[in-house]
Amino acid sequence: MAQEQLPDVVERFMRFVQIDSQSDPQNEAQTPSTPSQHKMAAYLGDELRSLGVRDVQVTEHAYVLGTVPASAGAEGLPALGLCSHIDTSFDAPASGVRPHVVHYEGGNLVAGVEDGREVSTSPEQVPDLNQFVGQDIVCSDGSTLLSADDKAGVAEICSLLARLQGDPTLPHPTLKIAFVPDEEIGHGASLLDLDEFGAAWCYTVDGEALGEFNYETFTASEATVTIKGVMVHPGSAKDVMVNAITVASEFEQMVPAAERPEHTEGREGFYHPIDIRGTAGSVRLTYIVRDFDSKLFAAREETLRKIAAFLNDRYGEGTVQVSIREEYRNMAERFQGLDFLVDNALEAHREVGIEPKVVAVRGGTDGSQLTFRGLPCPNIATGGYNAHSVREFIPVPSMEKTVDLLQHLVAKFARPQA
Repeated sequence: MAQEQLPDVVERFMRFVQIDSQSDPQNEAQTPSTPSQHKMAAYLGDELRSLGVRDVQVTEHAYVLGTVPASAGAEGLPALGLCSHIDTSFDAPASGVRPHVVHYEGGNLVAGVEDGREVSTSPEQVPDLNQFVGQDIVCSDGSTLLSADDKAGVAEICSLLARLQGDPTLPHPTLKIAFVPDEEIGHGASLLDLDEFGAAWCYTVDGEALGEFNYETFTASEATVTIKGVMVHPGSAKDVMVNAITVASEFEQMVPAAERPEHTEGREGFYHPIDIRGTAGSVRLTYIVRDFDSKLFAAREETLRKIAAFLNDRYGEGTVQVSIREEYRNMAERFQGLDFLVDNALEAHREVGIEPKVVAVRGGTDGSQLTFRGLPCPNIATGGYNAHSVREFIPVPSMEKTVDLLQHLVAKFARPQA
């Protein structure tokens, strides 16, 4: 597919992914966590202005905000928000993304060759590939992730706005746009001023396979396990030394092995060690803890505390400390009485020929946090696969269909809601 033949949404997407904007979990106290997100935010501010969006703001924290006035007849209705995040994951290389389009003809989808090895995805790994035979698919070159999570969502929102700009007769309420930083490190839209934003309801565009729709997510926390050893010369260590590395190993061995991400699926929660650093004198372990059920989630946090208590009995009080920071909660807890947000989305899917599938997200979105802050915010899929991986890809027709879906969705809010 030649560059000049690219659909509008794909052309935007391929521009966006070439701007570095990876977030940094080691700098989460600062928003944004990386300078590159400022560059991405500035670029998107200009993009929104070119699309006729009003009151565009690019804040000091790399939030990009704007307003699209309602179509004729919908001016007095509540505003609807659309939100995607501008940062990309730290789980794989994300700098210098080189996207390209592959015409998929079956078999392995080859993104590129790295160190002499083919970087590919097989239909066994992603069965949906069988649906995409004969389609154009956007991949990276195999050395980085593609950044479809979530620059596909950003591009799809921008292409919707371009469509609305080109045809003022398309119905929609006032639209409030928010592109936000640091979603991948749990910051999400925490600094978004909801009163100033002015939306009554919102949808994130940050899902995966086309047709998936989410209004339920994990409840999530981050647990930091700090282990303090007792160091003496190893030649005289008997009955004195407490090696923090050894204790850390014991702690990890006591976390239920069958409840790690690689052994769980569906509605099963997990414990996931994501970082370890230190010496024989001091070690810090970091876990993310996830579950859909609030009681099971609380039990998981308590399990970590009980392991610490057991090891403190063995090695001395204060050897192991566990601190837990809540990241987000299952937003399904806050959707009572808001059935129209779900119904409108499901109807919009069907109107564009997509049979929707309601999926509980084994993760979180900006909508998790926004919902608990008072802005109900389900999630629309972008069409992408293999997020957080150098094998990430997104079919071109899926991106185009998502823009169609968004057009039908916003039209439903151009009339009063129940």
